[in-house]
Amino acid sequence: MAITHSPDAAPAPSMPHIHTITTADLKASLRDGWADFMERRGDLILLGLLYPLVGFFTIVASRNGFHIDLLFPLFAGLTLLGPLVATGFYELAKRREEGRDAGWNHFLDVTGRPSFPSIAAIGALLFLIFSLWILVAAGIYTAFLGLAPNSIAAMVTTVLTTSAGWQMMLVGNLVGFAFAVIVLAISTVSLPMLVDRNISGGDAIATSIAAFRANPGMMLRWGFTVAVLLILGAIPLLIGLAVVLPVLGYATWHLYTRLVEREGAAPTV
Repeated sequence: MAITHSPDAAPAPSMPHIHTITTADLKASLRDGWADFMERRGDLILLGLLYPLVGFFTIVASRNGFHIDLLFPLFAGLTLLGPLVATGFYELAKRREEGRDAGWNHFLDVTGRPSFPSIAAIGALLFLIFSLWILVAAGIYTAFLGLAPNSIAAMVTTVLTTSAGWQMMLVGNLVGFAFAVIVLAISTVSLPMLVDRNISGGDAIATSIAAFRANPGMMLRWGFTVAVLLILGAIPLLIGLAVVLPVLGYATWHLYTRLVEREGAAPTV
């Protein structure tokens, strides 16, 4: 059955029309993302393993006493960079949509897009937000618990068995949620849009924010879904991310096609 979109207010002349989406669109995007993954799962798992490897080295560094207090903020913060990593999957999704070869060897073809400088600029912005999050998270930990302990076990004990630890978790999660919403608003549409067409980074971000404002509930639900899937993928020693990341990359592309009117493209159903 076709999924209908309710029209929103007329967009600005420089901005494409934004659709109002429903839960059905979120489910359809995930379903389409899974179908894309299953078609090229061998290639995509190889690419998806890159992210778990980064997480593995983060764990090793933390076990050796390197910023143990930042272990959770680092893992949580990596999700802030996820949209940038996903641009390669957006490239593959667009190539597949156009009927061209979409093998793993085209993952970095996104660097040849005319809009790649804008993609790089948004990537730099995401790195800035990630760095700011790490600094803020370190400040929150120090404010509530002081200097970091010598082991992960000691840190977990302190956090879970003291009132200061619970207060730190509450404040840290609230602040982290704010960072996540900012990234969700500016990147969910902007990066796939820059892969899809040659526009400025400012226009892409403006469109992404407009899509978020037109669909705040659905976009927050999408962000929650992404967070849950990433957590589930991380539980089995991060290996599950090799599947979750490609699926989410493709699914986000399909969500973009449902959110934004595309010139010359058939309506997404």
